[in-house]
Amino acid sequence: MSTHPVSDFLSNSAALCDAVLRLRGTALTQELGRIVRAVLNSPLGEYVPADAVAWLPQAPIAPPVSAANDDAVPCLSQDVRFDDHVFGRFIVSGRAHYSTQDRQHLASLASLAGSVLQVHSVAQRTTHAYVQMEAQLQHQAQILDQIHESVLTMDMNGFIISWNKGAERLFGYTAVEAVGRNILFLYDDEELGFQDDFLEQGGRLMEVRRKKKNGEVFWASLSLSPLCDLHDRSTGLIAYLTDITERKMAEERIHHLAYYDALTNLPNRTLLTKLVDQALMVAQRNLAHGCVLFIDLNRFKLINDTLGRAIGDALLVEVARRFRTVLRDQDLVARLGGDEFAVSLFDIGQHFEASMVAQKLLASLTEPIIIDGHDLRVDGSIGISVYPQDGHDAETLLRLADIAMYRAKQEGGADGDHIAFYSQDMNQGMQERMRIESGLRHALGNGELLLHYQPKYAIPDGKIIGAEALVRWRHPQRGLVPPSEFIPLAEATGLVVQVGEWVLETACAQAQAWKHAGLPAIRLAVNVSAREFTAALPGRVSDTLTRYGLEPSWLELEITESTLMHNIDRVIGIMDRITAMGVTLSLDDFGTGYSSLSYLKRFPIDTLKIDRSFTIGIPEDSNDCAIANTIISIAQQLKHKVIAEGVETVEQLAFLKNSGCDEVQGYLFSKPLEADAFERALRENWLPGRSTKAA
Repeated sequence: MSTHPVSDFLSNSAALCDAVLRLRGTALTQELGRIVRAVLNSPLGEYVPADAVAWLPQAPIAPPVSAANDDAVPCLSQDVRFDDHVFGRFIVSGRAHYSTQDRQHLASLASLAGSVLQVHSVAQRTTHAYVQMEAQLQHQAQILDQIHESVLTMDMNGFIISWNKGAERLFGYTAVEAVGRNILFLYDDEELGFQDDFLEQGGRLMEVRRKKKNGEVFWASLSLSPLCDLHDRSTGLIAYLTDITERKMAEERIHHLAYYDALTNLPNRTLLTKLVDQALMVAQRNLAHGCVLFIDLNRFKLINDTLGRAIGDALLVEVARRFRTVLRDQDLVARLGGDEFAVSLFDIGQHFEASMVAQKLLASLTEPIIIDGHDLRVDGSIGISVYPQDGHDAETLLRLADIAMYRAKQEGGADGDHIAFYSQDMNQGMQERMRIESGLRHALGNGELLLHYQPKYAIPDGKIIGAEALVRWRHPQRGLVPPSEFIPLAEATGLVVQVGEWVLETACAQAQAWKHAGLPAIRLAVNVSAREFTAALPGRVSDTLTRYGLEPSWLELEITESTLMHNIDRVIGIMDRITAMGVTLSLDDFGTGYSSLSYLKRFPIDTLKIDRSFTIGIPEDSNDCAIANTIISIAQQLKHKVIAEGVETVEQLAFLKNSGCDEVQGYLFSKPLEADAFERALRENWLPGRSTKAA
């Protein structure tokens, strides 16, 4: 029996541990075989790995191995295992006898090998798992760094735990600068504190303001989700941020366009309505008064048409600035469109205080407005509605203030204060106006309009030389509506253009009928409003004459002086095109306030018409006589004919004849006649009871 010093066993045990740590595969198998031979001092011995153990026979306690001479050869084997896991088997032989101590040494070696192999196996699995986890974390980190969205995590107190590349790009801070700091250092100064009820639950999407490293404040879309541990307990928050500054700016621009006037930057009607309705709710709770002022600028259209839209726009901007200057911060001023503004007052003690504010607004317009060297002067008409007596919502108060404004415009006059509070009779008047407007639109399409013709007479021989076509409205219920009721309304609403087109068409159709009936050619005078006097007018006149086969000598256009005072060169160009085709022009209402002799000499007109306001006082009123004589003298010097309208007495006729007037029209000779009656008068040269006076 050989002896095995303890030192040899320990040395071989250390060698076994070293082999397991350093070697793999066949090298480890061979080294373990060498060690087992050395421990048992046996010429034969090997280590069989677990994958080869399965086909080995079960190790006998005293293996009956036979030598060549058939004598038994001793053999020992011991499984290398740890608990239930078998790593392999030690097998030794070649000695004549193995003692109990040998078996103990083999068992100890196998136990040690099993323990070391188990530890090494666990270490290998742990290392592999760590490598896999590290690779996965690196992979996830690459994904987080590549996405554009900013992702960061923080603990429950708001201290940053992680910070991806997207956050670096968005905020300008590196991960080294950000991790460990409280999230509050990214907040805008106006932001609330970090704590909020939703933070623990997360999942909330909101829009916030944040601050970059360079101090720039921007809008971000922020989504928060809970950060949980392995036991699904909340340990912090995951924040996802995206820069939405451009979108917010676009939304603000859209909001501004929707609620503010682009020219003056004042609130528009939509925003005014919202804010007034909100103020009304407060006023209702506080039992307070409120007022809405509706402001319309006077003479703005004249300035805009004469000097152009650019000057008009600059004027509106200055008016808006002056209005804001005289109002309090809590007062609201808005531009409703065109030259219309509105002011709401809800922090007042009594409603009559609104008249004081209105006076301030008008006073702000007294100083001239200088634009591009033009000295411009405008004033305004203001209508006022009162809460609660006039209405309980913004639309009603605006509508009633608008009605009051029309009353102020009508009754203010040149020296009036141009301010009016709403009253019930105003509403009735406005309803009547709307009823007439609606009826006139209906009349245009349903044959309710007709023409009357007032004859024009030559003073020297009393002959009818023409007629003025005057529109009349035969209402199915009201009968004949006076022109004074609907013509001004047609002017105000723009319907005068359609009415004018109808008059020209109907007059030319009637002239065609008289021409085919063999009547002599006369001049039919058709009134042309300022709205009709555009570059399209000559073409429309020419087309109408051609369509009815009429010579231009049948037609005369009467134009008011106010029409000619807007853009003189454009007007003269239009007049030249009309006279070039042979149609004559008459200047109506001459001397009523717009006359300019420097312009008059340039106009290609045929006739000056003395307004009825001057003929009515002849011959008693010396001023009217002087004006009439002056007009006739000017016309003669400029080689224009003169016609006086509104002639009703023999004395008026005698004065005009002696002054050199050429033509007259008026009730002294004939009232306006329907087409059939005028045709009879034209055939008979009818002067009912006035033939001797005409001579």
